[in-house]
Amino acid sequence: MSAGGAVPDGAELGERLRRRDLSAAPAVLNLVETATPAAREQTARLLAAVSPESLGGEAPGHIVGVTGPPGVGKSSLLSQLLAAWRERDRSVAVLAVDPTSRRSGGALLGDRARIDVDAADRAVYVRSTAAGERLGGLAPATRAAAAALAAAFDVVVIETVGVGQSETEVADVADTVAVVVQPGSGDVLQFLKAGIMEVPDVLVVSKADLGRIATRAIGDLRAALRALAAPDTRVVAVSALPPASGIEELRDALEAHRAQLDLPAHRARARRRHALADFVAEHGERGLRALGGRRQAEKLLATQAPGKDAPALTEALEAAARG
Repeated sequence: MSAGGAVPDGAELGERLRRRDLSAAPAVLNLVETATPAAREQTARLLAAVSPESLGGEAPGHIVGVTGPPGVGKSSLLSQLLAAWRERDRSVAVLAVDPTSRRSGGALLGDRARIDVDAADRAVYVRSTAAGERLGGLAPATRAAAAALAAAFDVVVIETVGVGQSETEVADVADTVAVVVQPGSGDVLQFLKAGIMEVPDVLVVSKADLGRIATRAIGDLRAALRALAAPDTRVVAVSALPPASGIEELRDALEAHRAQLDLPAHRARARRRHALADFVAEHGERGLRALGGRRQAEKLLATQAPGKDAPALTEALEAAARG
């Protein structure tokens, strides 16, 4: 927001993103994180300006979800990945999702302080963003920010703490999901028990420098993937300690997954889930009941044009609930 408190014009911000004006990113985040009616209206205009209908196709940026238990080394890994992407001249935006402060409503930990960034590099933008009301969840603002920034940045990363609903919710938003586990800490065993093996497109074993323990973790994960008939999920071992290892392999695995993805179909599903999440956040279970339940809401969304942005889809749900 400006010093006078005026709400920025969403359509103008969308035009700046379409021109690949990376300097628009802070204003975009400030807008989508503001909950006033005027800001929500401008956020809808922003998302309409970068929708497939306006762009003539999907936004070009690669939305990557990175999740895993606290302390697994995601921030150190992202610092190395950022450098690897910049080696290929990729512009990168990182949305580091932190627990929400009950007092301010904002991000509590400020994860950007833990990610190594060259302050002079204008092609990198890192922002801490609040998780919302549910532990491990994604706030609607994060979904909106990722969709908008993908119009300008080559890579948009959503980093979440792997607790609560974060694993499945980031999979609803991202094109490619990397789940990071740490060998020798119980993370791998808990991950196997958690029943979320269908979530990751790439499994990342951190701290590969631990030797035999890391090798065993890699073997356990590959065995689990074979048992679940998920041969397309890559397992990559990395170490962020100098000299870092596995980082380029991880970058290439993420890009390879994106290359084989049916992006329009995947993004259409993501926008529908975004719209449903926004509808539920606004109207709760009572609103869902007015639609005949979640399944009926999903069927209604499936009848909408695939290039519609999330606010337009939410409006369709609200119209159906009213009538």
